Amino acid sequence: MSALNIKKGSTSHSAYNLRPNYSDTEERHTLAVIVENEPGVLARVIGLFSGRGYNIESLTVAEIDHEGHRSRITIVTSGTPQVIAQITAQLGRIVSVHNVYDLTVEGASVERELALFKVSGKGNDRIEAIRLADIFRANVVDSTLESFIFEITGTPEKIDAFADLMRPLGLEEVARTGVAALSRGAHALP
Repeated sequence: MSALNIKKGSTSHSAYNLRPNYSDTEERHTLAVIVENEPGVLARVIGLFSGRGYNIESLTVAEIDHEGHRSRITIVTSGTPQVIAQITAQLGRIVSVHNVYDLTVEGASVERELALFKVSGKGNDRIEAIRLADIFRANVVDSTLESFIFEITGTPEKIDAFADLMRPLGLEEVARTGVAALSRGAHALP
């Protein structure tokens, strides 16, 4: 028996087809892009996405090295593995981009987002909003007789779940920061 087993009914792939086997399934990826902190860099990065029709689910930007004039752009996007590979390669070709890291591929990472929720409610809805905020570890950062503003930090899924529960209780407005992410472990991105 040879080392190569092909089961009946399975499709055989030619040894000459050396392209990776990409699926058509869309995946969510978090990218960390280290860039020069100079005018126009963010516009070029965003232009790459809009020009090619790629969607950005979340975007955060902050200076990470004042002396080295570097910033970190964290982008959450979705696409097939082939599209994500294209995005990563095209980002790397932008002159002001130093490095592009796909945190989803590189291993475990920690993602957090901050959100503010304004909830207006009376009576039992008001009491229920406070109870749910306590369960989700949301803080009350402002309170009036008509409304609360809650601050919550967590994964995007946690924030989505909190929003879903607050809607019937009088959710008026939401402001979200976008995802901040770091890879787990001792190694740091240069």
